[in-house]
Amino acid sequence: MNGSEVAKSAANGLWSQIKSMFLVDDLLKYVSWENLAKVVMSLIAILIFWAVYRGIRHLIKKAAEKTLQKKTVNYITKAVSYCFYVIIVMYILGLFGINFRAIWGAAGIAGVAIGFAAQTSVSNLISGIFVITDKAMKLGDYIEVDGIAGTVDSVGIISVKIRTPDNQIIRVPNSTIINSKLINYSTLKYRRYVFEISVDYSTDLDKAIEVLLSVPARCPTVITDKTEYAPAAFCTTPGESGINMVLAVWCMKDQIIKTKGDVCLNAIKAFREAGINIPFNRMDVTLLNDSE
Repeated sequence: MNGSEVAKSAANGLWSQIKSMFLVDDLLKYVSWENLAKVVMSLIAILIFWAVYRGIRHLIKKAAEKTLQKKTVNYITKAVSYCFYVIIVMYILGLFGINFRAIWGAAGIAGVAIGFAAQTSVSNLISGIFVITDKAMKLGDYIEVDGIAGTVDSVGIISVKIRTPDNQIIRVPNSTIINSKLINYSTLKYRRYVFEISVDYSTDLDKAIEVLLSVPARCPTVITDKTEYAPAAFCTTPGESGINMVLAVWCMKDQIIKTKGDVCLNAIKAFREAGINIPFNRMDVTLLNDSE
């Protein structure tokens, strides 16, 4: 045996050892045009899924950043990413003939059991998605829901935390927000305040209206220079002890509390200065002499 044959024999032996070590023969069994087509399809599907995933993730993140805290936004984007990875893996494995029916069946049974056990949490979670996508509020808005009014302190997947004017934090479940009437006082630039007051039946009503219309000029926060937000005063209904009247004024949304105080104070002062009587409930007591 010459040198070339010895080298060839050594090379063949080395190749045999390499194939045996890395299972080349076993791997070559899976190399076929059909499997190659599946790989190409998988790569194309991954690119399509990736593009769709990036678009959905961007839209969700953009919408969530307007209402949620940064920490909650990160949780949401991670959840979207995990769902994407699971879908991709299951799709690829499905191309190669792996059957997920048994897994889906077991997952369905487990899902039903978990759903019954965490019915309230699931309801709040689903409601949280609607709260985020609805964009009915954002951080810093002053809202009222289910009889609770305050500033939105945080918006989470399960609940919303509201800071009340007396500096208390109240946690409101998202399901309550979805199923209740939500009033957002911060959406628009201006707010209207309606002040109600009564005058005696003997009062000159034209004079009373004139006095009420003079009150906004005494209140610096009341808007008086815009026609569409001009103050208005009028009579409403006869009451038990007097005639009910209303003064409607507009102000900036962040000046509503000061406006309420100024209007009430100056309206009472104006009526007193004009000699207009504000009726109130009173009781007359007559003492009888038993000896008579």
